[in-house]
Amino acid sequence: DVGEIYSRLLDHRPVIQGEIRYFVKEFEEKRGLRELRVLENLKNTIFETNEHVLPKCEQAMHDNLNEAFKRLQAANDMVNRLQEREHEERKLQMDKLMAREEKRIAHWEEFMKEQHSKQAEVDEEHRKAMERLKEQYSEMEKELAKYVSF
Repeated sequence: DVGEIYSRLLDHRPVIQGEIRYFVKEFEEKRGLRELRVLENLKNTIFETNEHVLPKCEQAMHDNLNEAFKRLQAANDMVNRLQEREHEERKLQMDKLMAREEKRIAHWEEFMKEQHSKQAEVDEEHRKAMERLKEQYSEMEKELAKYVSF
């Protein structure tokens, strides 16, 4: 008795299994053909893509990539030539700069030699003037010494 009450009140497996079987049967009948058509359409689309669209895309990509590659090579060659010219121009500028620097250094050295010789001349003139002034002052002292003795 308890088992029968339990199975009627609490054990729903037979009912649920029946409902599941009914649902699966309905689903398979109603959806089966539709799913088959969708899969067939998908298969045809994939076949069409593989046979026609993909080769066209590959050819277009190959052609465009070749063209782009040629343009990139031409641009790369132009950039290399520009860099080479710029390098030559920089080298020429550096050579000119070095020549000017050497000329400036030579001019500076000549200027410094000239300044040293002028300094030596001025020093010599100053020494001579100092000697003349010393002689002049010593003569003036002698002259004064004559008048002081009076």
